[in-house]
Amino acid sequence: MPKMKTHRGAAKRFKKTGTGKITRSRPNKQHILTKKSAKRKRKLRQTTLIDRVDAKRVKQMLPNL
Repeated sequence: MPKMKTHRGAAKRFKKTGTGKITRSRPNKQHILTKKSAKRKRKLRQTTLIDRVDAKRVKQMLPNL
């Protein structure tokens, strides 16, 4: 049986926490930042956990994470 391969696009977007949960960065932080408030941009810097319904699919894409 061949080795399981990591989905490289997913590997660049998701990280695993120490407890095994998966984090993601928030969208809308790349461009058109002048109209967004400083408070909103500060909140966008923080990472958040992925939804429980998506966790199974992401874990399948990242077998070695």
